[in-house]
Amino acid sequence: MTVVYAIIVLGILIFVHELGHFLLAKLMGVSVEKFSLGFGPKLIGKKIGETEYLLSAFPLGGYVKMFGEGGFIEGGESDPRPEDENAPTDVTSAPVLRELTDDEKARSFAHKPVLARIAIVMAGPVFNLLFAWLIFIVLCMIGVPTVTTKIGEALKDKPAARAGMQKDDVITAINNRPINRWDQIAEGVAASKGEPLTLTIKRDSKDISVTITPEPRVSKNLFGEKINGYAIGVASAGEVVTEYFDPFQAVIKGTEQTWKVIDLTFMSLVKMVQRVVPMDSVGGPIMIAKMAGEQASAGIAPFLAFMALLSVNLGVLNLLPVPVLDGGHLLFYFMELIFRRPVPQKVREYAQQIGMVLLLGLMVLAFYNDIIRYFVTRQG
Repeated sequence: MTVVYAIIVLGILIFVHELGHFLLAKLMGVSVEKFSLGFGPKLIGKKIGETEYLLSAFPLGGYVKMFGEGGFIEGGESDPRPEDENAPTDVTSAPVLRELTDDEKARSFAHKPVLARIAIVMAGPVFNLLFAWLIFIVLCMIGVPTVTTKIGEALKDKPAARAGMQKDDVITAINNRPINRWDQIAEGVAASKGEPLTLTIKRDSKDISVTITPEPRVSKNLFGEKINGYAIGVASAGEVVTEYFDPFQAVIKGTEQTWKVIDLTFMSLVKMVQRVVPMDSVGGPIMIAKMAGEQASAGIAPFLAFMALLSVNLGVLNLLPVPVLDGGHLLFYFMELIFRRPVPQKVREYAQQIGMVLLLGLMVLAFYNDIIRYFVTRQG
């Protein structure tokens, strides 16, 4: 079943991504020749109107083929014009190209203004980010598991214990600011910068006020880096409740969560370049399949949250300025916008080749890590 769940997740995310390109192309008046889920050999296909809709053999990607997508480069280095089927030719001659009609130019991607091309290319990643945003909004409305502020232990000889805090106390406010989630305690303590805090505690239906001075502490962040911070010495009781939000609150919370995941994704990439995050943490299809199965077995909410996380990753990664990815095309179009002329076709071809090598290298690394992680390690 894990493979089925992975196909579902990847299929939906790829569809959303390509749908962004497709809809913006149609909106800009570009003729779309093919819309494919997957790449490689065609499994099934059906032509509706001017577009052939395909399901292709390899489900790790997809594409939208637009008329004139090859790009019209001045100087004759590249030309999106179709071949003239009626022109004489032989095996040694190059294809004979005909001039585009005015109607064909109006429907050609290459003949659209550069801002229109930018919008079409950017639409795929943006749709992935919007899809994640909508999922987070829905999750906020159907209920978010939240760890309460109930204390499981006041650590011995730490500020909280010295102030008289006990097991089963519930922190309801910090400096008169109401709180109800465990992460808000950490946020409040971190914001104190070591200055005394006034905590309101509920104990046996009574409200008690205590003053605590956080002590310095060296801990590790999500990337394993040592950071200096502050702590009061309490451990959570692990009590979990479901928190619900109305539609207006859900939009705010969903937006906050989407931004957090986007920021975390960018930071993860930066830390990987800095070698803070090891390269063996990169996962591939096997890892995605395993995680999809685990989240699906945990329930619909964790499964949707996992899909939203992957959707953000797909959107952010595609915006990187790497040839072959959407971000690489955007880089060329922004350069065209700045310098008022297209990037030479030869430069684009070399860049595409380099980008393909980098992408294939990343795919090999991901597969290698998956094999080591799930097969070699287990056998050992």
